[in-house]
Amino acid sequence: MSSEIIVNAEPFETRIALNENGVAAELYSEREGEQGIVGNIYKGRVTKVLPGMQAAFVDIGLEKAGFLHVNDVDTIESIENYRKFASEHFEEDEDLDFDQSTDEDEGNGYARPNGWGRRNWRGENPKSIEELLKDGQEVLVQISKEPLGTKGSRLTSYITLPGRYVVYMPTINQVGISRRIEDEAERKRLRKLVHQYRQPGAGYIVRTASEGMAVDDIEANMMFLHALWEGIFDNHNNTSAPALVHTNLTLIQRVVRDLFGSSIERMIIDSEIEYERCRDFLTAYYSHLVPKLHHYKRNEPIFDYYGVELEIERALGQRVWLKSGGYIVIDQTEALTTIDVNTGRFVGKRSPEETITQTNLEAVREVVAQLRLRDIGGIIIVDYIDMEREESREKIFNAFKEELSKDRSRTKISKISELGLVEMTRKRVRESLEHVLTDPCPYCEGRGRVKSAATVSYESLREVRRVCVHHQTSQKILVNVHPEVADRLLEEERPHVEELESHLNIQLVIKADPELHIEGFEVIAF
Repeated sequence: MSSEIIVNAEPFETRIALNENGVAAELYSEREGEQGIVGNIYKGRVTKVLPGMQAAFVDIGLEKAGFLHVNDVDTIESIENYRKFASEHFEEDEDLDFDQSTDEDEGNGYARPNGWGRRNWRGENPKSIEELLKDGQEVLVQISKEPLGTKGSRLTSYITLPGRYVVYMPTINQVGISRRIEDEAERKRLRKLVHQYRQPGAGYIVRTASEGMAVDDIEANMMFLHALWEGIFDNHNNTSAPALVHTNLTLIQRVVRDLFGSSIERMIIDSEIEYERCRDFLTAYYSHLVPKLHHYKRNEPIFDYYGVELEIERALGQRVWLKSGGYIVIDQTEALTTIDVNTGRFVGKRSPEETITQTNLEAVREVVAQLRLRDIGGIIIVDYIDMEREESREKIFNAFKEELSKDRSRTKISKISELGLVEMTRKRVRESLEHVLTDPCPYCEGRGRVKSAATVSYESLREVRRVCVHHQTSQKILVNVHPEVADRLLEEERPHVEELESHLNIQLVIKADPELHIEGFEVIAF
C-alpha cells in the first residue's frame, strides 16, 4: 500500500492529509489561534474537589477549568526526591508487557495506559481525591483530551513525552514494548536497550518506529526526552499557577514524529517556509527521512491536485455512496454516532442474501474509511443490512475487524447481533472533522431538519387567534411569512383562512417576506 503525506500550509491554517493508495485516509488541521492543546503541560491550581465524583476541577488559565480524575493524579514534590526514592526502592526488572495493555496510541495520546501507575510513586495504595488534592493546591498537569462541547479539557498528572522511538513517562516505573513489534528477539533487544539508558523509576513505551533502529538513534531520543523533562520541571518550579510550562510540537512536527516513517513514500509541502522548517527539523532529529521530503511547486492548489478537497466535501456529507450503488448514512449526535447501510440502487445478480452480503462487505471498507477520515470517536452503532446466514454475519464481522486493524486509534467491537447491529467504541482525543469544520445550523438548531410549510402555516393561524384575544378591537391582522408559507396559506389553506376571518370578524393580510426563515413569521394587529 503506497502512502504519502500531503501538507497544505497557509498562514491562517495548516492542513495535512495521509493518502493511502491515492485516497485521503486521515486528515489533520490546525488554525491560527486555534492550535490543539493536547500534550501541553500546565501548572494549575485546584479550584474544586468533588468527592462524589472522585475528581477535581483545575484552573490552568484557559476559558474552562480542566477535569482531573483521581486515577490520573500523581503528586510529586520534586524531581530530586522522586529520583532518590526511585533509585532506592524500584527494581530494574519491574516491567509490564505492553501486549497486556492498550495499543501504542494510548501513549501517543498523553494518557496513562490501562493498569499503569495505579500506585503512587511511593508505592502506596491508591487514595481518595480528598486525600490527594486540596482547594488551592498547585499541580503539574498535562492535557490528555481536548475540550469537547461544553466539557473542559481532560487532565492527567502522569506526564508523558512522546518521542520518535519511545514515549517517556517520568513517574511510571514500567517498560512496555509496542505489540506491533512481533519478533521476540527484537523485543528483547529493545527492552535491554531501554533498561541500559532509563532513568531510575521512569517508564517507557517502545514505539513501533524503533524496530530495527540503531542503538545510537534510540539512545539519542531517550536523552533528548530526559533533558526535556528536566526543563519542564524547572519551568514548573519557577512559575506561578495557572501557567503554561510546555507547549506541544507544531502539527507538522507531530505528524513527522508519529506518521513519517519507512512506510511513507514521501512527504510533500506546498509552503516554502514550512518546507525549510520541516527540513531543519528532520535534519536535527530524523536525518534519514530528509530525501523523502519534497517541496510542491505547481500553481494548482496541492489539495486539489491530489484530490483531497473532494474527499473533505464527501466527508462532510451525511450520505456516502458505494461503488455498487448502495450507500451508508452517517448521523453524529452528542451521545453516539449511527451508521446505516442500504442497498440503494444495487439489486445484485443472484440471491438476495448474496446481494446483501456483497453490499455489507463493500460498506465495511467505507465505514472504516469514514471513521478515520472524519475522526469519529465515542460510541458507534453500525446497522448492517440483515443477513439470514450465520456464516454471512461471521464473514462481515471478520472483514470489519481486519479493516479496523489499519486504524491507529484504539477500537473495541462486539459481534453482529441478530438485528444486524455492531456496537463499537473508538478512542476520541479531539473533535471530529464535522465539529472542526462546521457549526450547528442556526435555523434548525442543529436538528438537521426544519418545519414544513404546512406546519408553519397552522402555527401562524393559531398565533392569529392569540393576537386577537389581546387586541379585540383590531379589524385587520398582518401575517408576514416565508414565501413558501404564503403560497400555502393563499392556496391549499385558503378555506381555513376564510373560515378564521369569518369567525373572528377580521381581515387577514398575508405578506410574503423572502428575508424570513421558513420557520419564522410575524403576526401584527392594526
